[in-house]
Formats: sequence, structure tokens, C-alpha cells
Amino acid sequence: MPVPVNEPVKSYAPGSPERAEIEAALVSATSAEPAELTGTFGAERRPGTGADRYEVRMPSDHGTVLGVVQQASHADAQQAIDAALAAAPDWAALPFDQRAAVFLRAADLIAGPYRARINAATMLGQAKTVQQAEIDSACELIDFLRFNAHFAQDIYANQPLNSAGVWNRMDYRPLEGFVYAITPFNFTAIAGNLPTSAALMGNPVLWKPALTQMFAAEVIVDVLRAAGLPDGVINLVPGHGAEVSDVALAHPDLAGIHFTGSTRVFQGLWSQVGANIAGYRSYPRIVGETGGKDFVLAHPSAEPEMVKTALIRGAFEYSGQKCSAASRAYLPRSLWNAVQDDLIAQTEALAVGDVRDLTNFTSAVIDERAFVKLSGAIDAAKASGDAEIVAGGTYDRSQGWYIRPALITSTNPGNDIFRTEYFGPILGIFVYDDADFDKVLDLVDTASAYALTGSILATDRAAVELAQQRLRFAAGNFYINDKPTGAVVGQQPFGGARASGTNDKAGSMWNLMRWVSPRAVKETLVPPTSVGYPHML
Repeated sequence: MPVPVNEPVKSYAPGSPERAEIEAALVSATSAEPAELTGTFGAERRPGTGADRYEVRMPSDHGTVLGVVQQASHADAQQAIDAALAAAPDWAALPFDQRAAVFLRAADLIAGPYRARINAATMLGQAKTVQQAEIDSACELIDFLRFNAHFAQDIYANQPLNSAGVWNRMDYRPLEGFVYAITPFNFTAIAGNLPTSAALMGNPVLWKPALTQMFAAEVIVDVLRAAGLPDGVINLVPGHGAEVSDVALAHPDLAGIHFTGSTRVFQGLWSQVGANIAGYRSYPRIVGETGGKDFVLAHPSAEPEMVKTALIRGAFEYSGQKCSAASRAYLPRSLWNAVQDDLIAQTEALAVGDVRDLTNFTSAVIDERAFVKLSGAIDAAKASGDAEIVAGGTYDRSQGWYIRPALITSTNPGNDIFRTEYFGPILGIFVYDDADFDKVLDLVDTASAYALTGSILATDRAAVELAQQRLRFAAGNFYINDKPTGAVVGQQPFGGARASGTNDKAGSMWNLMRWVSPRAVKETLVPPTSVGYPHML
């Protein structure tokens, strides 16, 4: 199998070939009539039959409708499950190399002829700048497809010891039933990885993407079909969670859930599985990556320029709509005094606008619901007696769902800005006395229920070591002298614990192991023919 390497990130600099390609793809995607975005039900690719229709709009220009989704009904979900179970025997029987070849081909298709199209769809439908789309829908998705095949090969190669006259094997079977993959709006790579990682290991999949991500999800389906994925292996069912989950979670052949989304929804799914546990053929595997209230902790020894860059990029790239985005920062007073003016000025100067203008740093938030939540959080901070908005804090929905990146300081470490996941461009800052670094470690560890990502910024190695040990359980991905975002497949397997999920590390063999059910096989080459043992003589 080809040895995977991380897909190089293209620059999209003025005059580059990739810039011309993405600009043409953006024009093409917005010059046609709104697309009819379909589901896949075995060999059928068609709209759902539910009563509700959903318009996928450009977040940065919400007057532009990119596509329309006829949502799925209970009957659609049942048809998709039936198709998955019908495809299961042949797909599981296909040699691993043949399954892997489908996804390796899909990776090369995205790297080549589909790159501009999937990036443009992600930019327009999910309000990502070209930089954020490139590292997501192109590079990270390509990496997932290539590295997963490599990690799976390592799993299959892991075999038990033999003894004289005995040949032992480990048979890595797929799960018995189907895997239910539920994917979020914010990463096209996650939308592609959750169903394909389970399918790579031989499982048929029921895939429910976020409706707001459907414009790019349609491209993923096109890529998988072009790569030769058999009908019924991955069935995309578009719709709100209840319509699909009511059927999937009650089905006796539910074998696993692969989820990325909110903590509340994940806990609800787990509760439903628990309530139905006696009705399943096997105990479903539950893998989830949920929320985060990710921290940046700076020590007095941290370099000011590094701190400003880590905070702005970590908090405001993609308008903070990353589960790993920095949303709370703890800065020593000496450092805050040194960086405050520049940090505020640079935040105020960030270019926020339409994704089709490639000079913008970030764009709109995903939809009206997110806009209302985030604008409400800003209003609450304005009304708070112990918080102050020192940069940004304005919002405008007239053309797109725009929230200006906001810096909010508070003298109360228990303020909501340090505890609640807003999932937007809001960074809470707590300034502590330089001598209180040891005390602030406890604040960082206990302020939030989440434990996804976090970073320590320091040049003092003793401080780095102290933070690394004291915050050992506060983050599943821990960064030293870097922002807490940007995990790379094969380099930083991603996931967190506590309220942030099951920490099964997407982009590693630890995740793939959840989608197999090992069977130990012992073959005795020359079986014994005597009942007695030597001690009986």
C-alpha cells in the first residue's frame, strides 16, 4: 500500500493556478439555479420523501440559495438501513485491499479533479475562507482517506503469537449490523471521515450530515461514486435528527454510532441507546467527539508576538466555529499590559466579509440560529457587571450572518465567557497576577466541563512541564507554544474526554479499532488423539 504523506496545502496566492481554479469554481457554483440536493438509498439517488424542505443558503450572502434539500422520512431511513444491510455481506467479504483501493482513489480524485469543486462548495455553503477550506475539505479529507488505509493495514497485520503445532490468527471482522454516522456542519473532512472510516473496516453505513453542510456533502457522494464505492455501502439520509434517529436507534441491527456534534445531542443519543439496549443484536459501539471550551494559558515568560498570533488565529479563524477554537485565555498581567493595545487593534482590523473576496480573514457564522445565539451572548456580556467587551462585539444580519470577532475581559473566572461553549468568534480573557501561575492552573482545569484542546505558551521549560502535568486531563490535544487548533492527521490524532467525547482519536488506528470485532482463531496442525496425560502413567 502507498505510504501516506500529508497533502501539501496550496497557497492560493495571486497569480497561482489554484487561485484561478477556485475563482472559476466559485462563479460556476453560484451562477446556476439552486441544486436539488439528494440522498442515497442503496442504488437510488433521489430527494427524501419527508414533508419538509430546507434551503441551503450562503451564510455570507444569505439571499443566495445554493441548494434545496427535500428531507428524509421514516420510510427513507428504513430504506437506507435495508440497503446497508443488503450490501453488508458482499462488502465485508471483499478483501481489505479492494476496499482500501476505493478510498485511496477517492483521495486522489479530491487532490486532483475535484479539489476546486469541493473547496468551493465548502466556502460557499459553510462560510470558510479559501485557506480554511483548503486545509479542511481538500487536505484533511485526503489525509483521512490515505492514512486510515495505512492504519487499517497495521491493524490487520497485528497477529498473535504461535506455539509449537498451533497456528493462531486474529480475524478483524466488521461489526454485525450497520454504523450510524452523524456529522456536523463545520468540517467537510469530518463529514467525509466518519462514514468512510467505518466503511473501510467493512461496515455498511447510514450517514446523516448536517443540513447546512449538504452542498459539500453532495460532492463527497459524487467522489465516492466515481471512486467505485458499491451501492448501499454508504447511504446518505438528509434530514433532521429525529426523523432518521427514531428509525436508526430503534433498529436491532444498530452496531455503532460515529458522531461529531453537540454534547447535548450526543448525550441524548446515548440515552436512547441505553433505553433500547435489550433490543439490539449486539452492544452498539458509541464513538463521539462533542464540544469544547478550549483554553490558551500564557506564562509570564511567553513571547508577546507569539501570544497575539496564537490568540487571534486560534480564536477567530473560521469565526471560532471549530470545536478546538480558543475561547478562553488566561494571561499574566505583565503580558496583558504588553500585548493589550496591539491585540485589540489587530482584532478590530480583521477583514470580515464574503468568502468570494479572498482578502477576508474570516466570514459569517453558519445560520440564523447561530447568529441569534452569538449576538445574545454578546448582549449578555454587555449587560454583565463583571465583563467588558474591549474589541469587536458588533453584529449584522442584513446581508449575511456576521458576528465581528470579540475580545471580552472579565475579573470573574466563573463568568459565563469562561464556561459556556458559544461556538463563535468570542474570546474570553482573564488577567491574573504574575505570581499566581500555580493557582490559575486549577482555574483552567476546573472552569469548564470540557476537555478537548488547550495550549501553554511559555519559554520557561519548568512552567511548560508544570502545565503539562497539572492539565493532563484538561485536554485530549495539548499544544506547547502554538494555538489549540489545526490538528493534522497522522501527526496529532484528535479527540478529547470529559464532556468533549469518548477520545477515540480520529485519524488514528485507535478510532478504526472501534469499527472491528476481533475473532481469535486457533488451528491445531496435528490434533492429539489420546485422552490421557503423561502424569497419569
